[in-house]
Amino acid sequence: MKNIPTIQLGQRGPSVSRLGLGCMRMSSIWGGATPDETESLATIQEALDSGINFLNTGDFYGAGHNELLIGRAINGRRDDAFISVKFGAIFHNGQPIGMDLRPVSIKNFINYSLTRLGIDTIDLYQPSRIDNSVPLEDIIGTVADLVQEGKVRYIGVSEITAGQLRRAHAVHPISALEIGYSLADRQIERDLLPTAAQLGIAVVAFANTAEGLLTGDLPVPLAPNDYRQVFSRFQGDNLRHNLEKVDVLKQIARDKGCTPTQLAIAWVKEQGKQIMPLVSMSRRSRLPENIAALDLVITSDEMNLLNTTFAIGAIRGDTYLQR
Repeated sequence: MKNIPTIQLGQRGPSVSRLGLGCMRMSSIWGGATPDETESLATIQEALDSGINFLNTGDFYGAGHNELLIGRAINGRRDDAFISVKFGAIFHNGQPIGMDLRPVSIKNFINYSLTRLGIDTIDLYQPSRIDNSVPLEDIIGTVADLVQEGKVRYIGVSEITAGQLRRAHAVHPISALEIGYSLADRQIERDLLPTAAQLGIAVVAFANTAEGLLTGDLPVPLAPNDYRQVFSRFQGDNLRHNLEKVDVLKQIARDKGCTPTQLAIAWVKEQGKQIMPLVSMSRRSRLPENIAALDLVITSDEMNLLNTTFAIGAIRGDTYLQR
């Protein structure tokens, strides 16, 4: 087993792997085909064998398919896995149609999640987003009740503001904040990251490659049915401008003998000891490259060039992260 560095979730939370495995792409989330389940199961199990124990899912990923898949993968090895589950998003025919964060719904959602996962307790449970339809205090208070019942160990939040984070933490200690963060999406540096650091809350950072923009091999033009077509970041002059920025990332990666993806993940990791890169994978072949990113050292000159090239606002156009 590889000795993967660890990160502590919250001031009194558990230590988990510094690299997290996002399982979303193992299910049909936007109405596309479901990836090969055999390969997905093998990816989860090999990740656990490699020392990655943080598994991230949502009860709405593939209408419960993702939780069922993880349940099969961890059967017989529950102690090897730390399970993070998001709830609240409502999908129909592969498309989001709203949120349901009512206390009565949360108490219903968790029982389905526990059954699909085949476990008695979810390690980290969190609303997937806050839409102001239900007072934040009621949402966190309901999950706190589930902690008392033994159905949840730790409470997390996802995609919220700095003010909301403080309010949530005042109701019950928050162990982790899940949020999109990459060289291309740095807006959380203004107030959300400092607030999390001040409160001692770990940051689980997803979308490290900005929906593939920072991988260096984005297929241009995008396929007509590519979900990224709707985001202005991937359209026309915006895309051409953004790919010029990515060329700088690619050159630094070539000089270092690594891939742009590895460099993008390493940059996120270097932004703070309390930050965990959460990387989505559905194939075992991606594991060695992504794990190796944890060992990548970025020099001060390289960091300065990256931060200048990808300063806040340097990437044109938006994605779903700008809400």
